[in-house]
Amino acid sequence: MDVVRVVYPDLIGTDRGRDVLVDHLPSVHAHGLAFCRAVYHTTPRGGVVPVAGGLDVGLPDVSVRPELATARPLPWEPGVAWCLGEATDPATGELAPEGPRAVLRTVLRRLQQDQGLRVVVGPELEYFLCDPDGNGGWRRYGEASGNVYVAGRRGDPDAHLLRTLRRLAGLGIGATNGNHEFASGQFEINLDHSDALDAADRAFLFKSAIKEIARVEGRLATFMAKPFNDEGGSGFHLHVSVVDMEGRNVFDGPGRPYGLSETAGHAIAGVLRHAPAMAALLNPTVNSYKRFGPDTLAPWLIDWGLDNRSAMVRIPPERGPGARLELRLGDASANPYLAIAALVAALHLGIRDKAEPPAPLEGYGYDTDKAPMLPDSLPAALDAFAADTELAELLGPGFVDAFTTYKRDEVDRFRQHVTDWEFAEYAYQI
Repeated sequence: MDVVRVVYPDLIGTDRGRDVLVDHLPSVHAHGLAFCRAVYHTTPRGGVVPVAGGLDVGLPDVSVRPELATARPLPWEPGVAWCLGEATDPATGELAPEGPRAVLRTVLRRLQQDQGLRVVVGPELEYFLCDPDGNGGWRRYGEASGNVYVAGRRGDPDAHLLRTLRRLAGLGIGATNGNHEFASGQFEINLDHSDALDAADRAFLFKSAIKEIARVEGRLATFMAKPFNDEGGSGFHLHVSVVDMEGRNVFDGPGRPYGLSETAGHAIAGVLRHAPAMAALLNPTVNSYKRFGPDTLAPWLIDWGLDNRSAMVRIPPERGPGARLELRLGDASANPYLAIAALVAALHLGIRDKAEPPAPLEGYGYDTDKAPMLPDSLPAALDAFAADTELAELLGPGFVDAFTTYKRDEVDRFRQHVTDWEFAEYAYQI
C-alpha cells in the first residue's frame, strides 16, 4: 500500500477527500488536511450556497485529520487504502459544526450522558444500477419485469451483485447479503448491525463503494430516491435497538403488551412525534417526495405497527436481544450520519419525556383516517424541521441553520428550473 485516500462526508453524504502518499501520512495525521469549509455548502452541480461561515467570511478552512484505525484496503484500487477523516475548525479545535459525523457524535454523547444508553443500528440500502444508453444518458441495467427478490443471472445477467458482494467483503464494512429488488436494475445489500457511529461510517463507505465499483465497470449506481417515473423508489431502512451500558436490550419487555418495554413505547412515541421534522433529514431532496404515496410500500403516514411493512415504524417479530424497531421513513438519498442522528435525537426525546404511542396499526396502512400524513414536499419538511426546536437543540443550531439554508436554496433552484414535463405538457398546444 502506497496511498491512503482520506475521505469524509459533506452535507448530502457525498465523499470528499484527498489521496495521500504513505510517506507523508505521519505529517498529515499530525497537522490535518486543509479543505475549504464551503465544501459543505457545495451543491451536487458545483455551485456554492451562501451559508453563514463560508462565502460571507472569505471561504475559510476546515482541517481534516485521518482516523487511522478506520483504514482499509480498497479491493478495486490496488495499493490504495480508504481512511475516514474527522473535520475540525482550525481556529478553535472544535468539530466542524456542519460535519455530519460530528452531528451524530454529539447526539450519541447526549443520549449516553442523559439516559445512560447506547444505540445499535443495522442499515438496509437500495440502489439502481444503470448502463449507458448510447445517447449520453442512462437506462436501467438488466431490464426485465417480475424479477422480485431473486438472485442469479435472471435479474442480474452480468453478475453485478456477486462481484460487488465479494469486493465489499474485501472492504470489511459488514456487508452480509444482497438480492435483486422490485424494479429492473434495483438491488439491496444489507449491512450487519453495530454501534450507531460505526454503522453510519459503514453505510457511508458502502454508498461510496457502490458508486465507485459501478464507475469501474462503466456504469452508474444511484441512490436517488425515485430516479424513474415508471418504477418505485429506493429506501434506506434502519433497524434500531437501544442498550444500556452493560449491553442489555432495553426494548425487550417480557410479559408486557407486544413483548415491548415501557422504554420501547416511549422511543416509538418519540419517533412518531418528531417524524415531520425528521423527514427533512431522512427524505432530503426535492425528488424524495415523489417516492411517497398510497400503496407504494414507502411510508406516507405517521404510524407504527407490529411486523407491518405498510407502517412508518415496523416492529419486527424478534424479542429478547433482537427486540428492535425498523424505521422505514428514509430513502436512499439520505446522508447516513444525519439520518441516524435524527433518529437518535427522536428516541432520546421520546424516552426523556416518557411519551406514549397510539395503538399500533391494524391491517394495511395508507388510510388517512387512521394516522396523520408526513410532509408531502421538501419545503413542508424543512418548515417542520425549523419548527421542531427540541430536535434542533440536540442536533446543534449551527448545523440546523446550515442545513436549512442549503436545502432551501435547492428548493429555490428547482422552482426556477423548466422541466421536461413542462415542455411536453405545454409547448405544443399552448
